[in-house]
Amino acid sequence: MSIESMKSQLSAKPGFIAALDQSGGSTPGALSHYGIPESAYHGDDEMFRLMHEMRVRIITAPSFIGDKVIAAILFERTMDGLVGEKPVPSYLWEDRGVVPFLKVDKGLEDEVDGVRLMKPIPGLDPLLARAVKLGIYGTKERSVINLANPEGIAAIAAQQFDVARQIAAHGLVPILEPEVLIKSPQKAAAEAILRDELARGLDALPGDYQVMLKLTIPETPDLYLDLVRHPRVQRVVALSGGYTLDDACARLAANHGMIASFSRALVGELKASMTDAEFDATLAAAIDKIYRASTIKS
Repeated sequence: MSIESMKSQLSAKPGFIAALDQSGGSTPGALSHYGIPESAYHGDDEMFRLMHEMRVRIITAPSFIGDKVIAAILFERTMDGLVGEKPVPSYLWEDRGVVPFLKVDKGLEDEVDGVRLMKPIPGLDPLLARAVKLGIYGTKERSVINLANPEGIAAIAAQQFDVARQIAAHGLVPILEPEVLIKSPQKAAAEAILRDELARGLDALPGDYQVMLKLTIPETPDLYLDLVRHPRVQRVVALSGGYTLDDACARLAANHGMIASFSRALVGELKASMTDAEFDATLAAAIDKIYRASTIKS
């Protein structure tokens, strides 16, 4: 796999990132929305097998190609899985032209100071080494902000940058994801504090590596424009965060330089009962809408 080709694609190519990284806690809900209730399977192995089949159906659909979907974020089990006899990361890049990323966080701590820090990530270095061998380009790490608490948000930013340094040491590009909840009663204020903390962290980064930022679409359009333009930032991407597809796309279109990294908004209308033609048509419509919001700004 060509890391330089991947870097060029992530740095400049129009398009968006598909977030296909639901993990253990969110998988039952994702399967249920897809039309597979919990009563249809027994145990984690069967649950993850069904989830893998759903993800393979998405990434092998004719519309899921690198002309609009420039990258995809994977759950660890998906990274380790196969499409036919080919590892998923190899299939994505070699067959689809889609750059593979890996979700590395292991869930969230309880809320303190209005935020939820990441839980410790045991075995992170061996996981990163394995990801490199499988052709993964970068990683994603999520924490959550609920309130505009300066101490809490500073702790979130510090933890995100600490983990990013560990990831970058393996030659991978970290995506920092300090998500501000869309239902936060102090969303705009929290986003302003977060912007300043991220700017300070970027200015203080050691070495010469780049990072990416995955952020909730802000209440104030172009709030993160200075971060988009920061020399240490490869790309700023937006999470949908529970907004509907139409609402997420409308909000994103008002933020210059940000591209989508949607999960629920991308796959929310897909159903297991669809024929392959119906499935691809529904996916293609979502891809087209998200692509336009990522590339045509108001």
